[in-house]
Amino acid sequence: MKVAVIQGPNLNMLGVREQNIYGHMTLDQIHEQLKGQAEQNGLELEFFQSNLEGELVDKIQECLGTVDAILINPAAYTHTSIAIRDALSAVAIPTVEVHISNIYKREEFRQNSITAAASTGVIAGFGPFGYHLGLISLTQILNEIQAMQQAQAEAPQTAPASEPAPAV
Repeated sequence: MKVAVIQGPNLNMLGVREQNIYGHMTLDQIHEQLKGQAEQNGLELEFFQSNLEGELVDKIQECLGTVDAILINPAAYTHTSIAIRDALSAVAIPTVEVHISNIYKREEFRQNSITAAASTGVIAGFGPFGYHLGLISLTQILNEIQAMQQAQAEAPQTAPASEPAPAV
């Protein structure tokens, strides 16, 4: 199973920017830790980061038919991007939205997530560990989908009910 890890604007600056909010880990360090977790769970990860909204939309669209799930931190676009929300809705694959900080304890404009409604779930406020929680969530969701598909494939096919004989 394959998961796209999509990172929005300014996340390439983790470890440098506002360490009191986002911590000291770099994006590469977070990705390295996720790789270890993914290997333990039989997952393949594909990483992508962009500061450009259109590139994020393109990447989400490319996920259709190529990945099983998305782990996304839309960053500032969380609060502004109808385009990212629409792309997530269009691909309709399991998606967990992650935020390093607790967006609900921050400035009022950060407390609304436009993209959350197109996500399966949202994890916020656990620092870089939130990515691990997101990957755990997606692993569970994908395992449930796989089990359901297997059960459906193994279920005996029943013939359609025949019409009752006319009363004489």
